[in-house]
Amino acid sequence: MRIGIVGASGAVGAEIIKILEERKFKVSSLSLFGSRRSAGKYLLFNKKRIRVKRLEKKYLKDLDLIFFSAGAEISKKFAHIAASNGAIVIDNSSAFRMNPEVPLIVPEINSKDIKKIRNGIVANPNCTTVISLMAIKPLHSLSRIDRVVATSFQSVSGAGARGMEELISNTKNLLRNGKKFKNMVFEREIAFNVIPKIGDITANLYSEEEMKLHNESRKILSDNKINFTATTVRVPVLRSHSISLNIEFKNKVSIGNAINALKKFPGLKVMGSQNDSYPTPIDATNRDNCIVGRIRSDFTVKNGISLWIVGDQIRKGAALNAVQIAELL
Repeated sequence: MRIGIVGASGAVGAEIIKILEERKFKVSSLSLFGSRRSAGKYLLFNKKRIRVKRLEKKYLKDLDLIFFSAGAEISKKFAHIAASNGAIVIDNSSAFRMNPEVPLIVPEINSKDIKKIRNGIVANPNCTTVISLMAIKPLHSLSRIDRVVATSFQSVSGAGARGMEELISNTKNLLRNGKKFKNMVFEREIAFNVIPKIGDITANLYSEEEMKLHNESRKILSDNKINFTATTVRVPVLRSHSISLNIEFKNKVSIGNAINALKKFPGLKVMGSQNDSYPTPIDATNRDNCIVGRIRSDFTVKNGISLWIVGDQIRKGAALNAVQIAELL
């Protein structure tokens, strides 16, 4: 298969290259595209050096599959061009997720929606949505879920390599000099701090990131009655997101049945059956599986369960999920 990657030198693009190699995806040729700053760099795939080209319309031909990981504006500008040239586009941005003509897929949950491709484009969900749904879907199969209260603790790599650099620089500066570093990526100081806002605030006072969890989850689950309320928080962690989920069901779900359903779900690992064992972001980093723990009944509501889930948002939250979508084609 002739494959292209837009945003190849970014965190997600580089991870896609790595995962294609790990999973022995059938690649007859690989074309890498990036910004003016990235053009001319060489990246390795199967021990071969491949030069990154600056993204231009003329290069989006003679390709079977293109991964877009360069942000919504680039996707809006170039994805339809690539698709009109016969390629299938798997887009990692927010550009097409809520477009009713574009399937939004987590392969473990709604792989059948790959048949709904109409215009050559498939959307990859938001990373927090993917990780959350890996725990929500198997429980939703036990009993209808009415409401989910989510609090996410999102690592700085969710803002790209520059986010990681800012955390490292800020931390070093504070420890060495006791002085604050000028914030370039985040609105507030990120070292030794948390920021309870990711994305712009919308008309209902929820952030864009918080509304993504509500809207995207409903689309993926094909259920417009389930409600999500979220608070998304940026935390001083380099990689992998953590999410606290409080789930209210229509009917009673026992902890035993919940744990069994979670254990059986592909791509998900349960860490311990008791609350003295729990996953942290470090446990999930560079791993394909999401990990769930701290599973307990919520004694404050009639039919509630609380749990904690962690996942590598660059892998399962983005690059791995995109490659898994490609494997469905």
